[in-house]
Amino acid sequence: MVLFADLSLAGFAQYKPVGDAASIKRQFAVASQKINSIAADFTQVKSLSMLSEKLTSKGKFYFKRDNRVRMEYTTPYQYLMVLNGNKVSIKDGQKTNKMSAGSSKLFQQINQLMMDCIKGTVFDNPDFSVQLLENNSSYLAAMTPVTKEMKALFRQVKVTMAKGSFVVSEVQMIDTRGDNTTIRYSGQKLNTTLPDALFVIN
Repeated sequence: MVLFADLSLAGFAQYKPVGDAASIKRQFAVASQKINSIAADFTQVKSLSMLSEKLTSKGKFYFKRDNRVRMEYTTPYQYLMVLNGNKVSIKDGQKTNKMSAGSSKLFQQINQLMMDCIKGTVFDNPDFSVQLLENNSSYLAAMTPVTKEMKALFRQVKVTMAKGSFVVSEVQMIDTRGDNTTIRYSGQKLNTTLPDALFVIN
């Protein structure tokens, strides 16, 4: 679950603050409400302070309303996480674990962050203060944790969205140890038919 880079303005030289942030937030919320499903490829790159080499993995991402997510890692290892409503299933090799998202407050908050990024409510998450930036092609939500629980997990989070569609193209997180994880999404297909079976692990 731990996925995200230092969000000092020096790191955002190509971005500038949005003039009318309230208008952009409303547009994001409206655009997100029109998305019923997403299918995409993703590449995850982890930079760990204790390792000189970056760890890269790839897979498939699926989202379907309401609160159904499938992250399927395919390279270089196979790992599957499915969120279906309030139920979470994780399959690692031949072993499957199932639990309730409500069984852990931290898991609930991470789940909320994931849903907010997809559903356009990221600016309303009380766990973060959000600064909205833009360049010619993208908006960037720079999120700084304000609650004790999120501060224990993340130093900062940033979410990049394409202008026009507001589809999330990249999520970056930096944890309290300085380790950075970036997930880039590509080939997004919106509102295609996704079978319910995708969100079940038997």
